[in-house]
Amino acid sequence: HVIRAMPNTPGSVGKGVTLLAAASSLGQDDIEAARKLLTPLGLVEGPMDEKTMVAATGISGCGPAYVFLLAEVMAEAGEAEGVPKEMAARLAVETIIGAAALMEESGQTPNELRKMVTSPGGITQAALDILMDDGGMPILLRKALRAAVTRDRELSREPD
Repeated sequence: HVIRAMPNTPGSVGKGVTLLAAASSLGQDDIEAARKLLTPLGLVEGPMDEKTMVAATGISGCGPAYVFLLAEVMAEAGEAEGVPKEMAARLAVETIIGAAALMEESGQTPNELRKMVTSPGGITQAALDILMDDGGMPILLRKALRAAVTRDRELSREPD
């Protein structure tokens, strides 16, 4: 009876995601026992097949690092524009926490929320025009996820 679980680091504060992969022959009681054990870490997603788990790990396993980098770069950019270092770091972190809470509680999609806060011709639109251009955030995140999936597959083939 083997269930593979892949938790992420926000599980340490009860806000994580744990992915489960299990053989189709595994009983529902075993899966529910694993789910009950892992629920204190946050959302438990699965069971899923191994191929899906590899791709999902690129989202939830690596995702915290993507968000940490976003906070880091937002703070550095703010500091470069004259915001005091500690304030810039605090604003970046609290903005991400608030945006995450809004996504969780609003019932709206990230796309809907992004459009709600973007005034045509406004400052958010000016920033998003840069972030969403042909070499911007969407393509970079797709490339990053592809690199994570590729590396996961390489690691699974390497001998212990």
